[in-house]
Amino acid sequence: MKRVVVTGMAGISPIGNDWQSIQSNLKAMKTGIVRMDDWDVYKGLNTRLGAPVTDFEMPPHFGRKQVRSMGRVAKLAVLSAEMALENAGLLGDDILKSGLAGVSHGSSAGDSLAISDFGNMLISHTTDGLNANSYIKMMSHTAPVNIGVYFGLRGRVITTSTACTSGSLGIGYAYEAIKSGKQTVMLGGGCEGLCASQAAVFDTLYATSVKNDAPHLSPRPFDKDRDGLVIGEGAGTLILEELEHAQARGAKIHAEVVGFGTNSDGCHVTQPSPETMEIALRLSLKDADLSPDAIGYVSAHGTATDRGDIAETQATAAVFGSNMPISAFKSFTGHTLGACGALEGWAAIEMMNSNWFHATANLENVDPDCGELDYISGEGRVIETEYVMSNNFAFGGINSSLIFKRWA
Repeated sequence: MKRVVVTGMAGISPIGNDWQSIQSNLKAMKTGIVRMDDWDVYKGLNTRLGAPVTDFEMPPHFGRKQVRSMGRVAKLAVLSAEMALENAGLLGDDILKSGLAGVSHGSSAGDSLAISDFGNMLISHTTDGLNANSYIKMMSHTAPVNIGVYFGLRGRVITTSTACTSGSLGIGYAYEAIKSGKQTVMLGGGCEGLCASQAAVFDTLYATSVKNDAPHLSPRPFDKDRDGLVIGEGAGTLILEELEHAQARGAKIHAEVVGFGTNSDGCHVTQPSPETMEIALRLSLKDADLSPDAIGYVSAHGTATDRGDIAETQATAAVFGSNMPISAFKSFTGHTLGACGALEGWAAIEMMNSNWFHATANLENVDPDCGELDYISGEGRVIETEYVMSNNFAFGGINSSLIFKRWA
């Protein structure tokens, strides 16, 4: 089995597009949640809260021909991939076209505008608005395909369109492809574009926050006064590389991926199971050959839904006990769906390397039904640890857990 290291990291989020900006907002407890006035046109939609990426533009070197097959979700993904490759020193490297480099990336769905164009065809019985690239923008594998085409990747293309675990499974399957010797370099991650239709998915389940006039007070993961989640958008990419290849080219190594666990509940499409969540965490520990006490921090999925928070924290407490420090990145960015696993994995590595971990925003009174853990609240905390765990859970009962090791 090959060892797998992270040599590049980058992302685009509602609180910044570089780690310095993101960390500054985390330390200031400043979230990216805003009132989405544009959503007022949707009758029956209760929430008006979202977390958009407000300053996103494709750089000038992306020409019209190069972006014509990209909707917003693919543009976010491709740009985050380019930034990560640059961070890794692999942008334009010959290995990208060697067949030894691939991509494992995903989103909950394709571009919402392209999907609506096809919906218009079914409702209005006209193909007006459709063109040769409409499907490429809409398809569930639009992100990895556009990444592969833009960078000329000739290795594996793995699509992880698994809702909230798209990003974490993107990284996990990239790790396994290298660990097994099938690939040398993999671009792993996830992405999502913000759309009112995504908020409506959770709105119909009464799972969205309706603190519409106080966006700074929501979401509130693990808090007894939480009232639901907020949808966000973004993209994140980690460049995973076989250790010897990275060392041979003198690459800077950010961390080592040492554990990955994933499974499914097999019992309900939307209701989480703490028992199988716990198994996923233990699978990750087993893969890393670590005991629970080796982990110094857990990056929670932390959506701020009652059932999700309770199930996740009960599972985490069952594995680690009450002294485990834990916090939720989504309290700052909202639920970025397919992007969250990648953004949270990136953040966990950066925090591990700086010995500083963010608090959960808006967490004032922990729900007594949540598992007994060391919830970081109020302000960030200095923690020195060799290992961090990042967990994500998705509709369909899909559970995932990643473990990163500090690189000495």
